[in-house]
Amino acid sequence: MSPRRASVNEELRRRSRERLLQAAAELFGEHGYEATTLGDIAERAGAARGLVSYYFPGKRQLLQTAVHRQMHLTLAAALERDPVPGQDAAGGRELLARAIDAILGLAAERPVLMRAHMALLLQQEGFVQCAEQQRLAALLRETMVRYGSADPESDYRMLRALLMGAVVAVLLPGAPMPGRRLRAELFGRYGLDWELGCPPGGGPPGGGSGSAREGSAHQ
Repeated sequence: MSPRRASVNEELRRRSRERLLQAAAELFGEHGYEATTLGDIAERAGAARGLVSYYFPGKRQLLQTAVHRQMHLTLAAALERDPVPGQDAAGGRELLARAIDAILGLAAERPVLMRAHMALLLQQEGFVQCAEQQRLAALLRETMVRYGSADPESDYRMLRALLMGAVVAVLLPGAPMPGRRLRAELFGRYGLDWELGCPPGGGPPGGGSGSAREGSAHQ
């Protein structure tokens, strides 16, 4: 029997790694960081325990890579979805609105997972530089290009910082900020109409209509 081609082996490795990342995101989101073991993740993924260590140096790297993958997939899906009638899906302002809504939405939908991620980021080790984080960065950077930024690299970093701050504010135990208010502040900063992206029902906080800047100004 002839050995498998290198491309087949590579595809099998890719699928195994993605199963582990998906299982990690599910379990960290269900039970938190401390209560989730690498053995639990391997079992959920249907993989050998040693395979986790083969792909990831440790649990911290696995969590951050899994979250960056979830963020990348969520953002990509938001940017690629069909246009709403009457809106230009290719417009940079619409894409930026979608990006903001995607990240804020993920924080609201997966609070345990995102809280664990943000807690690790604030530790001394900081970011894990991985392919998933680079894909996420590329999407945000391209969004700023489409928005019309004259300095996409600098503006991407500012957008990343603002989104991280908003996620922390949404998830802050005991004193969370309302997602609608944070959305209004971000939309106001970038001059985005409230109706762009995936607006929550009820209009901007503080009343008014049209731009989030108007809604934010009433706070």
